[in-house]
Amino acid sequence: MEKLSEDFIINLSKKKNEPDWMREFRLKSYQEFLKQEEPHFGPKINLDFDKILYYKERENALTNNWQDVKKDVRDTFCNLGVINAEERYLDGVTNQYESEVIYHNQKTTKNIIFTSTDDALQKYPLLFQKYFNNLVKYNENKYTALNGAVWSGGSFIYIPPHTKLDRPLQSYFRIDSEALGQFERTIIIVDDDSELEYIEGCTARVHNSLALHAGVVEIYVGKNARCRYSTIQNWSTDVYNLVTKRAIVEENGQMEWIDGNIGSGLTMKYPSCILKGNNAMGNSISIAYAKKNQILDAGAKMIHLGKNTKSNIVSKSIALEGGTSNYRGTVLISKGATNSQAIVKCDTIILDEISKSNTYPKNILNNESSTIEHEAIVSKVSGEKLFYLMSQGLSMDKAKELLILGFIADFKKSLPMEYAVELNRLLKE
Repeated sequence: MEKLSEDFIINLSKKKNEPDWMREFRLKSYQEFLKQEEPHFGPKINLDFDKILYYKERENALTNNWQDVKKDVRDTFCNLGVINAEERYLDGVTNQYESEVIYHNQKTTKNIIFTSTDDALQKYPLLFQKYFNNLVKYNENKYTALNGAVWSGGSFIYIPPHTKLDRPLQSYFRIDSEALGQFERTIIIVDDDSELEYIEGCTARVHNSLALHAGVVEIYVGKNARCRYSTIQNWSTDVYNLVTKRAIVEENGQMEWIDGNIGSGLTMKYPSCILKGNNAMGNSISIAYAKKNQILDAGAKMIHLGKNTKSNIVSKSIALEGGTSNYRGTVLISKGATNSQAIVKCDTIILDEISKSNTYPKNILNNESSTIEHEAIVSKVSGEKLFYLMSQGLSMDKAKELLILGFIADFKKSLPMEYAVELNRLLKE
């Protein structure tokens, strides 16, 4: 396993045939990674960076035909339901296996750009450079710096003005190798008066050593535009999931994060909206379901800059079998964001005596014409509810399952139908 170094980064950039400016950006990011400390908040991160595989080259060329994909890899995506979903529900897909996009297929004939981020750097260099590292800077924290140094794969989407897709686009990320680091970079631009629904799925095979997922997502929502980004991550418990996701929203634009966290051993993820334009709106609805050997530290951030902006955060946390499920979020209404409104609602359900849940809100209001509402409810499953359900013939596990599915009903309503079905299956398992 080759250790991370300047030589490794230079060779990676050469292998990808990148321009000089990208090689220099990677090296600059690597130096920043060496200087940055681990985050001073949240769960303790205990990674040995010398034991991570930072890049694994794909064995076959990128294709739009599943028959050209190696059989065992194709079978993996088939078993995950990815191939079936593509055929029935989607206008286009990108599937990343390990470090590279291996399969891409765009069905819509509308004049959009939907490709891998590596491909976009080569084919659309001016558009790429305009948006890359513009919203999430490489030097924000240790993991944005690491992503800047070794990023590979991810989706690049540009929706031109006055364009609405009939069906969602999807990306799926899979880790199979032991101790792999996956560092995709996703950039989405939804131009004025356009709409996009984007779905992301994440899974990994179980291993005994730690793996790392440290992606970066930058989303640009134009005037009167709308973007919905839905994620269900079901990483194995040996994966550290340390992700930075951010959107900036122009006048009358809408950004919606639908964020499901079922897997990983440790997650730190706080999808953000910068409500720049007047009348911009940001919504985030999320669940974090933490079981044994899991710490899920998730939430959302809403930054109000424009006038008459609105945000809504709904966080559902579930803790079971000794898991820890935390909400950590920020709402900032700036001085100039007059007549703005923010609502935060955190609901937690704890299913036994050994699990934990905490809420860490930060709400900052800097003008007198705006409001922030915050509501937090923590409850334990009562013996009476369980007794009643079990008296109707349900086992204890089935009774708890029913309570959980009822608790997250609002979240499921926000998901595309096939993902809601998949979420039900994951929760039952």
